[in-house]
Amino acid sequence: MTTSDAAALRRELADRLAAEGLLRSPSWRAAVEAVPRELFLGQAVFRFETDETKPPWTPVRRSDADEPAWLAMAYADRTWVTQVEDVPADRAEGPLDGAPTSSSSLPGLVVGMLEDLDVHEGHSVLEIATGTGYSTALLCHRLGAEAVTSVEIDPRVAERARRALHAIGQHPRLVVGDGFGGADTGADYDRIIATCSWRYLPQPWLYQVDTGAKILLTLSGWMDANAQVMLEVDEAGTAQGRFLPGYRSFMMARSHQPPPHGPVFFPPGADEHPTDVGPELLDDWTGRFLAQLAAPAAQHIGNAAETLLWDVVTGSQARVRADAQGPRVAQHGPVRLWDAVEEAAAAWRSAGRPHISAFGMTATPSEQRVWLGSPEGPTWRLPV
Repeated sequence: MTTSDAAALRRELADRLAAEGLLRSPSWRAAVEAVPRELFLGQAVFRFETDETKPPWTPVRRSDADEPAWLAMAYADRTWVTQVEDVPADRAEGPLDGAPTSSSSLPGLVVGMLEDLDVHEGHSVLEIATGTGYSTALLCHRLGAEAVTSVEIDPRVAERARRALHAIGQHPRLVVGDGFGGADTGADYDRIIATCSWRYLPQPWLYQVDTGAKILLTLSGWMDANAQVMLEVDEAGTAQGRFLPGYRSFMMARSHQPPPHGPVFFPPGADEHPTDVGPELLDDWTGRFLAQLAAPAAQHIGNAAETLLWDVVTGSQARVRADAQGPRVAQHGPVRLWDAVEEAAAAWRSAGRPHISAFGMTATPSEQRVWLGSPEGPTWRLPV
């Protein structure tokens, strides 16, 4: 397959993203058609296996596939995991268990976010989580490499991205470090975009932007609920905005991930009583996000039969299960986790069970909160 064939696949990808309404402007279309995604995938990726008798991640090497098949993979609108438990796909000796630690996000997600970022000529952009460097390359094509700073916590991932970017002639500023601190104290970036999720907006970012700057943040938590919010910074240094339509998620930043835990057992003897909020709340995208707001230190451990929330700070637990008479809850510990979830669910139901886009967020250097409807509506503090 020739270089022109790869270019044709990039045009086809751009056509698909435009047809889905994700790619909306000529400038971003030009970037998609110019940046060779296959270069940023490296020499191997992990394929997810659905056979539960096998490890879930199998390395697929470019050298083992014919070039047309490899390029077809590169230009599919899908995420390719490039690292599992800090092992790059090209160094894996066989299938692996564990969690992904780096990936090339599906182009539709990346392009949709870049369109939402609302960049203009002359803007400077701080990208949190370089990853493979593909989104960094799109930003460089759109704005010029001198306008782009990107931060990556994993030195090996950062080096692979640097090599790929330099191979196409792009030399943005690349920083190895924890994105929580941003890149420059006192900087004035026009835009910040994060391609990993956070439990709250890292406060140092507020000191690296000026009035009118926009921050595109994926807010997540220890129940694995995700929602994206576009914040705009005012003259007082407060960032405020609404959550975006759609359903987007990212891996959580390493410094915000929950602590590990072993088996969690609900203690015997706790009183169980009826509840009007069953475990199905956590099956709804907005419902799970709401529960996460209500119990921000709780992890969700559950299956089809029951839901268990476990507060990692206090050890408090809530067990919710449905039977023929309806859902029932039992709680243990100093924090009544499900009481908080029930109260949040009541406010949501009273508002008509709207999508997450009906919510908004306000962040100041001293506190952060998510609200429903308006800043004066029901409010939940984030665990800053």
